[in-house]
Amino acid sequence: MVARSYSDVLRAAINDLVEHGFDSQERVDRWLKAIKEAAERTLTPEYELERQLRMVLEETYRKLIDRGGILAMHRGIERFTIERVRPALRAEVDRRIMASAGLIRLNRDQMMAKTLQRFQGWATSIPAGGTDVAKRAETRAQIAKPLGLVKFEERRVLIDQSHKMTAAISDILARDGGAIAGMWHSNWRTPHYNYREDHKERDEQIFMLRGNWALARGLVKPGPMGFYDQYTAVGEEIFCRCWMQWFYTVSALYRAAPDMLTKKGLESLEAVRKELSR
Repeated sequence: MVARSYSDVLRAAINDLVEHGFDSQERVDRWLKAIKEAAERTLTPEYELERQLRMVLEETYRKLIDRGGILAMHRGIERFTIERVRPALRAEVDRRIMASAGLIRLNRDQMMAKTLQRFQGWATSIPAGGTDVAKRAETRAQIAKPLGLVKFEERRVLIDQSHKMTAAISDILARDGGAIAGMWHSNWRTPHYNYREDHKERDEQIFMLRGNWALARGLVKPGPMGFYDQYTAVGEEIFCRCWMQWFYTVSALYRAAPDMLTKKGLESLEAVRKELSR
């Protein structure tokens, strides 16, 4: 016997309550059980979701690390540095898969609870004996709305976790690779992107990494934006698509923000230039 679709079950439940009204909790509970079972059948199985998650995030990893896409954010980093931290980068992939799966599961549970709550709230408002004034199609649409958003939210989670993984991998490389500072890049110019105003204000501003090697040697100093850890990181906030371009040498930082070099840093840079000109 073919199981009835979620839409058919919900329609039957509404018709039954319109006809009989809220004459017993047993009737409502019976339909709540049927609606939940039918709704669960419409959702992508969890094992398939995890397969899709792994596929998306593994492809992001391959693009960044195996095919070198991450180098656009880390000009000047040595390839052996990437190989050295590869185990930590792989661990980040697995961590993101677990986090994404948990978030999707939580979203599903919340949407299911809202659907059942809407049905129960509506069903218990119908007087015993039924009613002639119920707007069945409108009622069905309102009850079904939360569950209808599940697949949309799952896609958003995949996209957001991919951005978060990219940011996390980039951060691991920057810290382990000896980055000095980074320039924030916002996507506020992208059409239809719902950017945060404070992230727009950070666009192309430079943030120093606390405790970096050049700072320890007195070659550089924080600029107007101070240290990176004083702010939320790129990709940290939900659906943030900002990214950071990292600087690894004093000369690279000088080209972007000369005021962030100390007198000692400028002298060191000048000494290197003279040595190279010989």
